[in-house]
Amino acid sequence: MKFGVVIFPGSNCDRDALYATSLAAGRESVPLWHKDTSIPADVECVVLPGGFSYGDYLRCGAIARFSPIMQEVVRFAERGGLVLGICNGFQILMEAGLLPGVMLRNSSLHFICRDVRLKVENTDTAFTNAVTKTVVTFPIAHGEGNYFADDDTIKQLEDENRIVFRYSDAAGRATPEANPNGSRNNIAGIINKQGNVLGLMPHPERVCEPVLGNDDGMMLFTSLVNSFVHSFEV
Repeated sequence: MKFGVVIFPGSNCDRDALYATSLAAGRESVPLWHKDTSIPADVECVVLPGGFSYGDYLRCGAIARFSPIMQEVVRFAERGGLVLGICNGFQILMEAGLLPGVMLRNSSLHFICRDVRLKVENTDTAFTNAVTKTVVTFPIAHGEGNYFADDDTIKQLEDENRIVFRYSDAAGRATPEANPNGSRNNIAGIINKQGNVLGLMPHPERVCEPVLGNDDGMMLFTSLVNSFVHSFEV
């Protein structure tokens, strides 16, 4: 499997994403520049990394959504290609219309950078099939990670089991105290209806080896590799 990681002006987690995906796939991942007008034919998963694309002017992800590469990412996703958006990448996916909802300022109005616990709500996805824990620990680093959607959208996400990660305590309870930013229903990550686009605010690429504190994040990238390999076996 081959990963491509999009680099926007202001991306700061692209190298982490390139390293983590290369580690999982056992081969080098490739950078995709924001001005590129095509995605290499051998790329099976596109990653939109964290950072501050275009300085987060207007809204987070609002300018990146109009990058030439994003037109190709949308087409790639519509054809069934796997797309992962992490932090700012999640914000860009919503701006591009690939995922529903918006991100508001954190309820504390402060930038938050710390580890959080996440309840894995759905392991039957291309992104979580190798997750062996009910609760994982990923770091967050954002000022606008407060997920918001209207009541109908929230109900649809709940009914269709499209909330993949939820902020929780160590026992997996989605309590207000475990919610770092005010996100509705403690939502930390969601998937699209087709199951090929995932956005999450926490950073799995920052916990891909024990030396980094834990390797919970590697389970997500391993899931993608497993999903790709399985698609050739069936």
